[in-house]
Amino acid sequence: MSQWLGPVLAQILARGAPPAAVEDAITEAKTTGRALRDVLVDEHIITETELAEATAQTYGYKTIDLLAHDLDNPATWKLPIALCKRHVVVPVGVEGAELIVAMSDPVDVIAMDDIRAASGGMPIRPVVAARDELLKTIDRMARDATDLDEVGEQLGRDDEANPAAVLTSSEDAPIVKYVNSLIEQAINNRASDIHLEPTDGDLRIRFRIDGVLHEIESVQRSAQSALLSRIKIMSALDITERRIPQNGRLTVTIGSRKVDLRSATLPTVYGEKIVLRVLDTGGIDLELTKLGFTEENYKRYTESFTKPHGMLLVTGPTGSGKSTTLYATLNAISSSETNIITVEDPVEYRLPGINQVQVNHKAGLTFARVLPAILRSDPDVVLIGEIRDRDTAQLGVEASLTGHLVLSTLHTNDAPSAVTRLIEMGIEPYLVGSSIDCVLAQRLARKLCEWCRESYAPDMVELTSARWPHEFISTPNTLWRPVGCRSCAGTGYRGRIPLHEVMTVSEQIERLAVARSSANEIRRVANEEGMQSLRTDGLRKAAEGLTTIAEVLRVAV
Repeated sequence: MSQWLGPVLAQILARGAPPAAVEDAITEAKTTGRALRDVLVDEHIITETELAEATAQTYGYKTIDLLAHDLDNPATWKLPIALCKRHVVVPVGVEGAELIVAMSDPVDVIAMDDIRAASGGMPIRPVVAARDELLKTIDRMARDATDLDEVGEQLGRDDEANPAAVLTSSEDAPIVKYVNSLIEQAINNRASDIHLEPTDGDLRIRFRIDGVLHEIESVQRSAQSALLSRIKIMSALDITERRIPQNGRLTVTIGSRKVDLRSATLPTVYGEKIVLRVLDTGGIDLELTKLGFTEENYKRYTESFTKPHGMLLVTGPTGSGKSTTLYATLNAISSSETNIITVEDPVEYRLPGINQVQVNHKAGLTFARVLPAILRSDPDVVLIGEIRDRDTAQLGVEASLTGHLVLSTLHTNDAPSAVTRLIEMGIEPYLVGSSIDCVLAQRLARKLCEWCRESYAPDMVELTSARWPHEFISTPNTLWRPVGCRSCAGTGYRGRIPLHEVMTVSEQIERLAVARSSANEIRRVANEEGMQSLRTDGLRKAAEGLTTIAEVLRVAV
């Protein structure tokens, strides 16, 4: 066991690592000769980030998020790249006479001596970073992939006159390396979307992480056209067409796994904006019981999709997790005896044992056109990616009334509005009431970081302003708020949790649909029958310490 890791083990155990698992890891390291740190990480006992936090706390050093840190170029070249690779260290800045160096082992005496000698005898101040981030940063330094000045000098304005010049770029070209590095950074940071937005003076790059946009960097305008053209080439889009929106798809390889991204261009007054939607199934758990349902909501929801026919709708805005919920539902009902067919735009997750059809608008393969063919294929369950128009809605309703279980999504603000929305589309009210069995409204709220969340005693002013539902949730003595630490990049949140509103369509709600009653009237009856609102479900999770009142009110008024 290394001099560094021995004292850190106590901190790892204090952070909740199972003692038996740690003992097994020590035994495996001794038996196989592997480094103990590698065993701990590979066996998911602790992450690299948590290991960095534990190390910093043990030895009293600060931590640094290298992926979010803007490397100081003068400091970067204080050390030879070969030395950085050998000791896995990165110089990150100079303060006074001191050289600040990021490393995973701040008590490595040999590394410190080598760094001091290579820097001309400068005093060294260690800061702790996750080893995987150190390796990525060293690789980026070695490849010089982020040298955007070179991109601008090589391509600059000439590319605007001749976009096809990017087609001749080799895999070693700076623009190619930069785009690959940008996508890899986004995926490693758990970003769901990458926004490249032209402005008056530069190109702004932002990542959406846990539902909130974060500005990453800005690119000089001379490299803008080359950067956007490269992404369009990867997405098989027309690089000469800049006047109309285009949609495409690309696949990148990150380590040993492949990640799909969906691209969309939009002409703006300063040039084309491109958004890349990350369709990464690597971190998605399609186990329905792990999607944050309360016991009552889970019971109401499962009763709907275990029936042989009827329509189940999931509603919410874009990016609220509707597709994940529907895929988890399919995963729960999929079997060798069930014929499940989906029609989607696009197919986001590929599931084994399920027939998935991709919409192709250019070929005329729309939802409305493909649904009759699906119904002739003897399905038991049909998933329609989204109900967008009357024809698709009509076919879905008819399918649910002729012995099929139909699952789909709809863009409404809450569950009761789904009934009135279908009627507004032109579906007969009596068909809407008799076909819909259940509507699930969903939002995603940021989840509090478990490492740094802080408890406090709420006052009645805060609870009253949040309209705390005392009839459903007892008045809490303790709530939690975000603080910010190394694990959550200082935001106080890490990951997201879903908030649910489950409305089962009873005989009373069916009568209201036939009478063309308002969504408010339907909501009143649904509440009387046991439906709990998105806000109530969110506040219940705030009381459990999973999120905050402010975050609940942000996504569910």
